[in-house]
Order: sequence, then structure tokens, then C-alpha cells
Amino acid sequence: MKVNFTTLKSLLSPLGVTLYNLLIVYVVYFSARLIYFLENYSYFSQNLSFSHVLEMLRGGLVFDTSAILVTNIPYIVLMLFPLHYKETAAYQKLCRAVFLVINGLALAVNLCDAVYFRFTMRRTTTTVFDEFANEQNLGDVFLTETLRHFYLLVLFVIILWAMYRLYRVTGLKYKTLTWWHYDLATLLSLAALAPFVVAGIRGGFVTAVRPITISNANQYVDRPVEAALVLNTPFSLYRTIGKAVFVVPEYFQSEAEMEKYFTPVHVPADSLPMTKKNVVVFIVESFGREYIGALNHTLDNSRYKGYTPHVDSLIARSITFSHSYCNGRKSIDGMPSILSSIPMFVEPFFLTPASMNHVSGIASLLADEGYQTAFFHGAQRGSMGFQAFARSTGFQDYYGREDYDADSRFGGDADFDGMWAIWDEPFLQYYCAKMSEMKEPFMTAVFTASSHHPYVIPEKYKDVYPEEGLVIHKCIRYTDMAIGRFFQQASRQPWFKNTIFVLTSDHTNQSDHMEYQTDLGGFCSPIVIYEPGVTDRNPEMQQKIAQQIDILPTLMGRLHYPKPYFAFGIDVLNTPAEDTWAVNYMNGIYQYVKHGHVIQFDGQKTKAVYALTDSLMQNNLLNSHPSAITSDMERELKAIVQQYMERMTQDRLQP
Repeated sequence: MKVNFTTLKSLLSPLGVTLYNLLIVYVVYFSARLIYFLENYSYFSQNLSFSHVLEMLRGGLVFDTSAILVTNIPYIVLMLFPLHYKETAAYQKLCRAVFLVINGLALAVNLCDAVYFRFTMRRTTTTVFDEFANEQNLGDVFLTETLRHFYLLVLFVIILWAMYRLYRVTGLKYKTLTWWHYDLATLLSLAALAPFVVAGIRGGFVTAVRPITISNANQYVDRPVEAALVLNTPFSLYRTIGKAVFVVPEYFQSEAEMEKYFTPVHVPADSLPMTKKNVVVFIVESFGREYIGALNHTLDNSRYKGYTPHVDSLIARSITFSHSYCNGRKSIDGMPSILSSIPMFVEPFFLTPASMNHVSGIASLLADEGYQTAFFHGAQRGSMGFQAFARSTGFQDYYGREDYDADSRFGGDADFDGMWAIWDEPFLQYYCAKMSEMKEPFMTAVFTASSHHPYVIPEKYKDVYPEEGLVIHKCIRYTDMAIGRFFQQASRQPWFKNTIFVLTSDHTNQSDHMEYQTDLGGFCSPIVIYEPGVTDRNPEMQQKIAQQIDILPTLMGRLHYPKPYFAFGIDVLNTPAEDTWAVNYMNGIYQYVKHGHVIQFDGQKTKAVYALTDSLMQNNLLNSHPSAITSDMERELKAIVQQYMERMTQDRLQP
């Protein structure tokens, strides 16, 4: 067989066809990113310019290359394996099938994540499998979202069909080939392609370049939320498989140096005897600050509408705060933040190995003082891992759907919403009844469920709370009514006036106001402290910064808890306004709120500074903000982060 141009072209056909088909995948990933952008347009549309879009697309190309090459290694090897006998129609069909399965799955997870983004404001990582490991209704959830976003399914079918039609085969016949010419050519093609594949996976050819990770996306964006647009979901999934979540930075060389700026160990602020009041904590699903009329007086009333008349009435008798935040974007972030004063950094705490550490919380601290403790969640036992976390943090009893069903005073499984849990209205009545059976003092927490995807309410309320605005709004109205009915019933109980109530949300959710769609606005949650006979005599919105991790130390201060305890937050009621702060983490960026500003820190340097009065976060003050204030805030944040990472990795989550 004479090697001429035509022959050489045939011998290189497997390489050429492989590269051509991989180019199709790049177009598919670009299409998925465009769909991701359009599906969540309001979150990404601020301050976009043509040059910035190009920069994000350039970054997206880097991460797409890595994901495409990693996932398509089986296809590349199949196509370039040096054996001329594989040039048959059957083998080519096998290669096409592998190609379509691999890249069809990649397309599917990208499109699914376009829907899930609104709940997390980031790309999905492998912790999602642990998060939903105990749920039995995921099929129903997936079906509901598929029907609701049917157009994404249509787009998936169209793109998959296009991949099938555009795919090319080599078209060679092994009987017409000189075997050693073919085998040598494909072997050399595979050898030549290998370094490019390795470089593409790593993110570059330079030897000093470490393999890119999720956090590298921040070099292409102006706002942390935009990192989700630069990344792709296959990359986020495979880069987090078996990875160490917590890496200890070396900002400070000693514990003493860190403690100058921050320590999570609290000592009693006074010597007053402990006030053993009951403690009741409401964790209300998706109950973002945006929906609560009483917390939005500063918004333009001509375009703002509240959905919570009963909680508004409660706030009129409570202490609230001018700026209040959640510390994560998922339910499993809210639990540790609220009940154990542990914020979410990098990944949800109880999906990491650190969840096996010795952890304290409101329940365990008060149980040691003679309190009876119980956690309530209307879902089946094991759902979301709440029961395991509740037990590990000192809750003596757990009441779920099965316990509600067994109580003949209530409606049993007829009150199940068909998807997640018992409807909020009957379950909160059950919650009230069970507390009346407990011995005082008691500490309880309840996690509601009805203001949750798929955003439905009981049939009898569909005319009372019709569709309006966002699909979640009717659910917020229903849950608000359920909370109002709870307090109406609780106020008749003998334990009511000896109780401190705290109401917050696990996280935020759907938004129709730009102020709540920014990097910081997406973390705005209510924190309401109601103490019958006390706060109703002097209700107040304090001009302070508060966060979920402040709830534990604030309650300990309110009760005059007499022992040292562990908490990353502060006693916000007994801290001067200028010393209050909040922290959260998103897409590799820490946000630290203090002194009327928020800084965004990537672990090495401050990337942006915004005034809290800049509600749309449009003016980056990095180059004009007083450097001394920025440096102080950055130093304090570094101490918080290093304390967190050291204590997580060393099992030091108790004083």
C-alpha cells in the first residue's frame, strides 16, 4: 500500500473525525450555557457589557474543555485505539452510542442545573447525592419540574437529535487497509493528542498551572454569582468527587494571633443567674425577607407587595434587625447555622467528614441545664438528614410524619402534601399540642415544609390564596396563615408567656425584586425574636447586622447561660451596632458584611467592596473605599475562615 496524500488522509481519518465530533460537543456546551443564562436572566443581567460577556465565555471555554475531555476519554480511546479491525460499521455504531450517551448525560445535567440554580445560586456538586440520599419522592419532583419546564425537555431532544445527525463516522473498511500503516497512524494520533488532553483537563500547558478547580472561575467574573455561568455542571461534579472540603489557610501563625480578631469560644458576659425560659425556634422553609411586608418599608411601595400579614403582626411585637442574613442557600445549610452556629463554608457542614466531629448546639447546651428538647419536621424520618443532625446536636426527641400519623387527635396521612411532608397548618397545630405535653423548661425547633417546591397548597385554600406573582407567593401566604394560627393557639397555653420565640428561614427562594437577586440580596432572611410580655412592650427594629449563626449566642445571652460555649456568631442584642457583622460563602467567594459595607474575598485578596446602601451592588468601591477599613475587615474575615478550617479539620467544635 503506497502512502500518498489520499492514503495519508484515510489514515488520519479517525483523528479528524474524533476532533470534528468533539467540536460538536463544544457547541452543545455553549448552547447549554446560553440556555442556563436565559433561564436565570435576572440573576446575571446586571452590569453586563459585551467585553465582560466575552471574558466569561473565554473562561467558560477553559472549563468546557476540561469537562469535555474528561468525560470523553472513553470515546477518544475507542476512536483512536490502534487496531484496524475496529473499522467496521458495528464498531462505529458503538462509538456513536458511547458519544451520544456521554454527551447526552452532560447536556441533561447542565439543563437540570439551570432549574436548580435559583435554589442554590451555584453549580451543583457531588454533595447533592448525599443531600437527597434519603428522599423517596425524587421521581415525583423530577417529573413535576420536567412538566413545568417542558421547553427544556424539547430543547434537550432537539440538541440530542442534532448531535446524532451531525456526528461523523470514519467510513473506512479494514480489509482495504494496510494494518501496520493504520495502527501506526492511530497510535501516533493518540500519542499526539494525549498531551493536549492532559493540558485541557488541567486548564493549561504551563507546568506551574495546577489543575483548575471550581474557584478558578472567579478570575473571569465580576460577581460571585456569575461563576455559575462560567462553570458547567459536569466539571463541578467530577472536580468534587472525593475532594477534601476543608483546606486550612495560613493567614495567621498562631491561635493567639487569630484570637485578636476572632474566636468562636464565648464566655459568660455576666454573673446573673440563668433564666430558664422555654426556647422555640421556627425554621420556615424558603421564607425570605423579600416576602415580609414589615421588613421592606424602605422599598418603593408602588411596586412592593408583602405576603405575610400574620408575621407582620408578630414583628410588630418583636425585635428584628435592619440587615439580616442566612449563612447558606440550602436547607441543610440552615440547620447547622441556626441550631449550632456553624456557617456554610465551601460545602454543607453535615455532608462533609467534619459532621462526625463533636458538635454542640442550642439543644445540647440547654439539655445540660435540665431542658427537655425536641425537633419537629413533618417529613418522613431520615429526610434531608435532619434527624441525624438533630440527634448529634442534643435533641432528645424527634417528631416526624410517622409520629403525626400515629396521633389520633389529628388527620394522619390525609394531611400529607403528597410530596414532602404534612401540610404546615395541621403540623404546627400538632407542634403546639406536643409542646403542651412537655415538661418545662423545654427547647424545641420546627422545620416547616409547605413553602417548598413544587409550590402547592391544600385544595381547600386554592381559592383563598390564588396564583399571584411568583408561584411561591401563594405558599408563603398559606404558611404565614399557619404560623398565625399557631400563635393564636400557643397564646392560650400556660407555657406561652415563659417562652422566647425565634423565627427565621432556612434560606431564600424565588425573587421578583432586583434588590434580592444580588450576591448579597440572595442571602436576606428574617430574624425575629419574640418574647411575650417583654418585646411586645418595646418592639424594635435594631439598626444592626444579624445572621443565622447569631441565634445561638443571642439566646444564650438572653438566658444568661452560665458556661463557656462554642459559636461562630455573636450575641447580637448585646453587641454594639458597629461591631455586628455577617458572613456567607458562594462560588469560592466569602462575603463579609460590616461597617455599612460588604467585601468579597476570594481567599487571597479582596475582589470588591460595596456599600450596603448600594442595594443593586452596582458600584465597586475597591479603589475608593478607605484602605484601613477594608484591611481591618479582610483581617477579621481571614481569622474567621482560618478558625473555621482549623477547627473543622481538628475536631475542635466545642470550647
